[in-house]
Amino acid sequence: MNGMQVKQAGRELLSCHGLTKRFGGLVAVDRVDLSVSACSVHAVIGTNGAGKSTLLNMLAGEIRSDGGDIRLNSQPVTRLSQPARAHAGLGRTYQRNTLFENLTILENCRLAAQGNRQRAWAFLQPATRCEQSIAVAEEAIERVGLAGSETRVAHTLSHGQKRQLEIAMCLAQEPTVMLLDEPLAGMGAEESETILCLLSSMKKTHGILLVEHDMPAVFRLADEVTVMVHGKVIASGVPEQVRNNPEVISAYLGEGEHV
Repeated sequence: MNGMQVKQAGRELLSCHGLTKRFGGLVAVDRVDLSVSACSVHAVIGTNGAGKSTLLNMLAGEIRSDGGDIRLNSQPVTRLSQPARAHAGLGRTYQRNTLFENLTILENCRLAAQGNRQRAWAFLQPATRCEQSIAVAEEAIERVGLAGSETRVAHTLSHGQKRQLEIAMCLAQEPTVMLLDEPLAGMGAEESETILCLLSSMKKTHGILLVEHDMPAVFRLADEVTVMVHGKVIASGVPEQVRNNPEVISAYLGEGEHV
């Protein structure tokens, strides 16, 4: 970790206070407080229906909150649109693949890079020749371990490689904070290990908010863990505190799942 990273480590990048979302009479997210710091992973865990994905959707600006506030890089963003938040430094991946399946790895990442650096004055330049976007895309591809495969078409990739590509596309948007929704879903042991090593390296330069069901992976990777049940936070803290919290064990982990 270089000097700049040491200086940035621990600085709050993303936070929400009292964040609430209702769908009719259902309170899907109920006055949630959390924060994501630079050079760290904050994991959000909970059973299906706990409100985790709704929380991510509100933070990303894809759905509007019914209460509370959100700050990104010390600036209020509660009322900003999803594109505006992305431009301000918030990246996002999803549970399901969101790739351009018939385009190459490089083309997918180039499009992601160009989406975050639109240049209206360069309308006469072919998009495929934007050197700056290509350079950003190539750097992202190398970082996720897909260098040398730039010309492969997305639909030919394995499930794990598609996840790597999605993370590369997120990196190509040059975020400061990344929201990752179940990046290990559907993976075998070898692919999961690849992604875990990648996320571990990424937290040296980014703040990461991670939603994940793989508990051994969560407790191996996260610096802080928040547990949600029925839209509410029942515990939050360093992994060891959360893992031994009686309420968490009873509501989520189960008696035999100390990991």
